[in-house]
Amino acid sequence: MTMNARFLRLLLVSVAASVAACAGGASAQTVDNVVTRPLSDAPGALKTNRPQADGTAPSTGVGVFDRMGAKLPDLPAEKDYKGPVDEAYGAYQRGYYLTAMERALPRAQLGDPAAQTLVAEMLSSGLGVKRDPKAAAFWYGKAAEGGDAAAMFKYALLLMEGRIVKRDKAKADDYMHKAADVGNPSAAFNWGQILTADNPGEKGLKMALPYYEKSAEQGIADAQYAVAEIYAALPDLPAEKKNLAREWMARAAHAGFDTAQVDLGVWMVNGTNGPRDFTKGFQWLRLAANGGNVVAQNKLAHLYINALGTKPDPVEAAKWYVLSRRAGLPDPALEDFFLGIEDNQQKAAIDAANKFRRTR
Repeated sequence: MTMNARFLRLLLVSVAASVAACAGGASAQTVDNVVTRPLSDAPGALKTNRPQADGTAPSTGVGVFDRMGAKLPDLPAEKDYKGPVDEAYGAYQRGYYLTAMERALPRAQLGDPAAQTLVAEMLSSGLGVKRDPKAAAFWYGKAAEGGDAAAMFKYALLLMEGRIVKRDKAKADDYMHKAADVGNPSAAFNWGQILTADNPGEKGLKMALPYYEKSAEQGIADAQYAVAEIYAALPDLPAEKKNLAREWMARAAHAGFDTAQVDLGVWMVNGTNGPRDFTKGFQWLRLAANGGNVVAQNKLAHLYINALGTKPDPVEAAKWYVLSRRAGLPDPALEDFFLGIEDNQQKAAIDAANKFRRTR
């Protein structure tokens, strides 16, 4: 499997675009939702604590025992907001969708791109009004023409899909590129995907990397995974980037991206792109396996057999093999192992597999 095929997922990723704020006619956007969940049995949160350029190291914070009995400094006073107040977006944020529509629609009709995006979002989702995909597409198109980044991203997806509006790849690519260049994180990721699809091999990866990086820095897990894979794969990148491959993979894993959890676990078990850590590698693979990732289930069986990061457990090993085999992932070595254990162990493993429920 090529690098492109490995993480070139469907371009129409279901990452919700930011809803543009309408303040002062300018567009403000929030980072698209990224799935996060507590990792109770996974490695702790990322902390790099790298020395700075002047030789100082970042503070690790004040521990609870250090501050017991000590008066903490007062919080700085909040600065008064002097900018224009946007009643439409404020109503939208508070869930007053009818009011938001009443405030935004007149401005949208006068050509305000941010207000047009807000109207499109409410029509698309049916917030306060009847859901109307065609009307939403109209307003997304108008806002895209006006240069709103979130609208350009959404309208590019509609143009790619060709269901509500006529399919137009050239126009879709143009809007996606423009939205990526002005910083929309989902557009940056998708534009990177387009570049890798249209330019196979290292050339496409190098062209896409700046966009993946821009998206990854804003929290898109798919982009963080892509950055990690490219940093690990391209031979002529600076050492400071290649040294961050595992860190980016960990960020994607912590965001709940199961493919990143699998790769991070494998990297840790094999000592790839960083030190070997059987225990943490096992934890990441177990997390992904419990979430239903078939590859993780297969690899977890091997870890239980070989006592890597965990105690040997033939029943657990057989359970995970049975689950991965049922999902269509055969493994001759694991099949030999399964046939070689006791009948009661086989039965216990099958019973455990039958009772298995995904934890997320």
